Amino acid sequence: MKYLAFLLAFALALGLSGCSVLAIADAAGSAVVYGLKTTVNVLDAVTPDIVNKKKD
Repeated sequence: MKYLAFLLAFALALGLSGCSVLAIADAAGSAVVYGLKTTVNVLDAVTPDIVNKKKD
């Protein structure tokens, strides 16, 4: 019985740590995406003629 409780606690800790890793990876990925979008928007505002070519 003691072995089963240890195994259950280990599985629970492993599952929770996996969720934490996924949450941290998701937050980091979102930060990178929004950072790149902000960079593109700033470059577009500073130099609109390079990003948006005029169509004659």
